[in-house]
Amino acid sequence: MNKALNLHKKLKGKIEIRPKIRVSKRNLHLVYTPGVAEVAKEISRNPAKSFEYTSRGNNVAIITDGSRTLGVGNTIPEAALPVIEGKALFSKALAGIDAYPIALRTKSKKEIIRTIEILSPNFAAFNIEDIKSPKSLEIMEELRKKDLILFHDDEEGVAIVVLATLFNALRVVGKKLKEVRICLAGAGTAGYGIFKILNYAGLKNLLVYDAKGIIFRGRKGDNKYLKEIAKLTNRENLKGSQKEAIEGSDVFIGVTGCGNLLNSSDIKLMQKNPIIFALSNPVPEIFPKKIKKVTQNYILATGRSDFPNQINNLIVFPGILRGLLDSGRKMNLALEFKIAKSITSLIKKPRPNYIIPSPFDKRLVKTIVNCLK
Repeated sequence: MNKALNLHKKLKGKIEIRPKIRVSKRNLHLVYTPGVAEVAKEISRNPAKSFEYTSRGNNVAIITDGSRTLGVGNTIPEAALPVIEGKALFSKALAGIDAYPIALRTKSKKEIIRTIEILSPNFAAFNIEDIKSPKSLEIMEELRKKDLILFHDDEEGVAIVVLATLFNALRVVGKKLKEVRICLAGAGTAGYGIFKILNYAGLKNLLVYDAKGIIFRGRKGDNKYLKEIAKLTNRENLKGSQKEAIEGSDVFIGVTGCGNLLNSSDIKLMQKNPIIFALSNPVPEIFPKKIKKVTQNYILATGRSDFPNQINNLIVFPGILRGLLDSGRKMNLALEFKIAKSITSLIKKPRPNYIIPSPFDKRLVKTIVNCLK
């Protein structure tokens, strides 16, 4: 990891702003004063012209408060900068988007919402990133009421990649989504997004559990998002802990943030040919070594690049942001599902170690953009 520190120190960040035109005495009067005043007058008569005469139409703000930062959790905004700089880097490198990392020195939901409103004349879209649940969900709920183009990477991005990968994993083991039982560990932002898309896709048998155990109808102290999960999952209204949740499952999906959550004994409780998505980063819920103590016939996906089948929202966010900017559309579950199916179809012959494209697959951005046209 010292290599990562050294690289960041050497570069002093991963992004920069570059001019589109070579400036000179000959064009100074056009790109700046006095010519730029004519552009300002034009935009003042019609604000929509800002998309024609400025870079706004290709600008995305990546907004975080640092409350759910990779590797450190709830932290200061400065510590979130290298993560959201990375988002900006790949937005530009893979989709030509000018994305600006903006870490806010506030944890207030109202202040975050208001800040986004204040910043909106500068950007065509906003990517909400690494904000703790349920605050992140509450912020998105309020922002969706406004005339803004939004993408919630931790909710929508993760959900899309999980569903796309799951479709191919099920093809490998010869099972159908409507017939399997899935155990989802974690009911924060990512867990809620995965629950929503699985429900939309037609899954009939889903159990979700969090630190308090299985989510069931009538459980005390749950917020409205957990109550929604309870209403639409757990058909038998089962109660219990991790053991009861995972027993008899065909699929385990972990987005808990808790490394090494599972043991070999948990895998024994699952059905034959288990599908395991251990997505917590940097330490997944289980490593292959523990799974192999129980079975050699399994499919594993993680959030790590050093194992096969990396489930990472890098697979989708460049293409989605590109498509949203080009089309002006707003995200919804139907689009999430459509994008997931399109990504699934890029793998013609899935195998246990090949169920999702690489983030660098050159077909991805075009495929996703076409879904948003």
